[in-house]
Amino acid sequence: MINSIEEYLSELRKELSGSDRATIQDALSDAEEYLRTAMSNVPSDRMQSETLALVIEKYGTPAEVAAAYKQIESRTLPTLAVEDKTEPGPSVITPQPVVKDNRPFLVRFFRVFAEPRAWGALLYLMLAMVTGIFYFTWVVTGLSVSSGLIILIVGLPIAGLFLLSVRGIALVEGRLVEALLGVRMPRRPRYSVKNISIWQRFKNMLVDKHTWFSMIYMLLQMPLGIVYFTAFITLISVSLWLIFWPIASIAIGWPVFVTPNQDYYATGWLVPLTIVAGGLLLTVTMHLAKVIGKGHGTLAKALLVRL
Repeated sequence: MINSIEEYLSELRKELSGSDRATIQDALSDAEEYLRTAMSNVPSDRMQSETLALVIEKYGTPAEVAAAYKQIESRTLPTLAVEDKTEPGPSVITPQPVVKDNRPFLVRFFRVFAEPRAWGALLYLMLAMVTGIFYFTWVVTGLSVSSGLIILIVGLPIAGLFLLSVRGIALVEGRLVEALLGVRMPRRPRYSVKNISIWQRFKNMLVDKHTWFSMIYMLLQMPLGIVYFTAFITLISVSLWLIFWPIASIAIGWPVFVTPNQDYYATGWLVPLTIVAGGLLLTVTMHLAKVIGKGHGTLAKALLVRL
């Protein structure tokens, strides 16, 4: 018999062992919120253990809840995660052996342009500089203002609002990562106890590792975003230049290269070579976006999902 909410959550965590960490976080948050809300309405003179048993009977045992979450997860994979060819296993969504693709190498190589995940990763990496600058500015400004005003009476509320905003931004970033990179991230905020003082709630956020790991991620996003944006803008620009500029050079008479002493124009035999080189570079860029997007998704999960 389960005698406390903490024991129930511990059992639920065991039942979900091996599942995606984001799934476990969502399941634990939902269960804790339901159980604590139900128990908060129980008069103090009633037997807590008996009431908890009735609440659990209505909500479901840890095994039942875990089974329900596994079934739901098998039907609600991130949209762009479908290309990973994962299927629900007996207890967790686990990757199945990938069937060998017998199509010619060139078909598989250029097929990247038809993969939504590649385009999603490219879009995310191009946006990362904008979001990174915002995140970095918000964290640095928030820490500076909060620490500077903490000795004043208004400092504590400002610091509390800042910590809450960090959690909210982390949740939004997780949804963006899941939508564009296909990595399962938390879909609801972590549960926080309601019937405690504002001071205790502030201390809980302050000592919670999730708050500080979220800040670390937000600070890292700016340098990573600048690198992503610079690298992919350069690769895409060079690719398109190799494809279109020699054609324009012959058709319109524009020089391919201009130096102080001489202008260089494309010759007929050079155009096919540059088009092929540009196409190959653009294709490699799309594959690179997929690889880096997958790596960034792993980083996001490591820092933004805390159990």
